[in-house]
Amino acid sequence: MLREQLERKEFVVTMEVDPPRGADPWPVFLAIHDLAAKLTAVNIADSPTAKLRMSPIALAHLVQAQLHLETIFHLTCRDRNLMGLQAELLGAHAMGVRNILTLTGDQPELGDHPDASGVFDVDSKGLAQMAASLNLGQDYYGRELDNGTNFFIGAVANPAMADIAHEAERVHDKIAHGVQFFQTQPVYSLEQVERFATAVNTDVPFIYGIMPLKSVKQAQYMNANVPGVHVPDEMIAILEKEGAEGGMRYIQNLVQQLKPVAAGIHIFPMRQYSLAERIIEVL
Repeated sequence: MLREQLERKEFVVTMEVDPPRGADPWPVFLAIHDLAAKLTAVNIADSPTAKLRMSPIALAHLVQAQLHLETIFHLTCRDRNLMGLQAELLGAHAMGVRNILTLTGDQPELGDHPDASGVFDVDSKGLAQMAASLNLGQDYYGRELDNGTNFFIGAVANPAMADIAHEAERVHDKIAHGVQFFQTQPVYSLEQVERFATAVNTDVPFIYGIMPLKSVKQAQYMNANVPGVHVPDEMIAILEKEGAEGGMRYIQNLVQQLKPVAAGIHIFPMRQYSLAERIIEVL
């Protein structure tokens, strides 16, 4: 299991999956079936970019039942109030879905239901604290529950942020609210990881994000538009000279460099699962 492997300091491999925009989970099963045996766990997003998708908890349960692959379900604070979030968590635990990634969530007006109400009774830290309270057998206000939970609580970090001291402070604040592991935004150099690890200085495990890039244009877009992501000049030069294949070799080499120093990698395949397989094969 993910928690046990991280405790044993075994290198883990996780991957991001978007739920379907409909009621049929089968396309997700088909997409990740061949990778299931090569992954430690798969992340199930919660209506990413505020666009309607199947419930991440329901899909996580189905993936575990059908593919025997552990899941990490995302939960955002956007769509549910305090009671709704706790009800979702209790239901997830009952269905055997125990790994959670706590997220604040995108604003509804950015997505395909711009008139929907954003709730945001808490942010990601409040959600982590909520899950930690449930683990103690208490609700959000400290009242005793009939049964407690046993969630493994995760959160997101951004290793390439310019203000690394501020990011390290945010990480420690999340740990204080109950976070037990982190998955990060994509990294593109060992230097970014080492600088971040030095600033954070914690034994809490970090699973570093890996996202293959196919072109200089894509790299430049990431640098200009995605906070907490920085594609170095070295990779951009390789993409310019060698294209997508050069970019893949760069990422494969980075993964090999990360294996001795990181708890694991988290792959963002952008729905191109053959790319994930090429990244995993170097391990």
